[in-house]
Amino acid sequence: MITKRIIPCLDVRNGRVVKGVNFEGVADVDSPVALGKYYSDNGADELVFYDITASFEERKLFTDILREVASQIFIPLTVGGGINTVEDFDRVLKCGADKVSVNSGAIRNPGLIGEASKIYGDQCVVLSVDIKRVDNTFHVFAKGGRVDTGMDAIKWIEEGVSLGAGEIVVNSIDTDGVKKGFDIELLKLVRKAVNVPVIASGGAGCIKDFVDLFEEIPDIDAGLAASIFHFGEVSIPDLKQELKKHGIPVRLNG
Repeated sequence: MITKRIIPCLDVRNGRVVKGVNFEGVADVDSPVALGKYYSDNGADELVFYDITASFEERKLFTDILREVASQIFIPLTVGGGINTVEDFDRVLKCGADKVSVNSGAIRNPGLIGEASKIYGDQCVVLSVDIKRVDNTFHVFAKGGRVDTGMDAIKWIEEGVSLGAGEIVVNSIDTDGVKKGFDIELLKLVRKAVNVPVIASGGAGCIKDFVDLFEEIPDIDAGLAASIFHFGEVSIPDLKQELKKHGIPVRLNG
């Protein structure tokens, strides 16, 4: 069985890692370079780097910090924020990214997914989707979770995969930073809808939340979290040992 991936996420604003609740009220955490190296050395399977205000501020992603982070880590790096063109893909890949995450840029121009997958391969194109419940339906939100597009989230994810996205990150705004567990209902719908790897994001508060995720949805591919790792509430080696005890396949260091 394919091992489950544990992925810390660096939400970067003005060159610093920050974290909030429900995509709001962000607080300063640490240097992305120091944190990235720490996670690379301590059992993370991949790292995600989001420049969280690039799309909202309509600017390009900070590449100088990205280069520094990439130079310090030895695990796959996914980068997102302000990705609107294939030139943006090219720029961040040249800075050391292994995969590129698109969100608002793909909503504006769905053709970007297909263009990028043709050039770089679908394994390089990650569709990240910020999702929130609105009147008992799942809507796609843009601009860092600020704007309700009115789009049906499951249909958008299906379209993204049909266009060439090779991986999906499901960001649940409802559970983000709340630490009450992953959005199992939403994740089950996404996992059922597509046949590419799906990464769960938003809601992890303790080791048990990861155990529940992988036991409730055995074919989910990865769990992504930020604050519980950043603030030392959960260590990745401890998390992986507990997952192994529950018969969940993980990659252990050493």
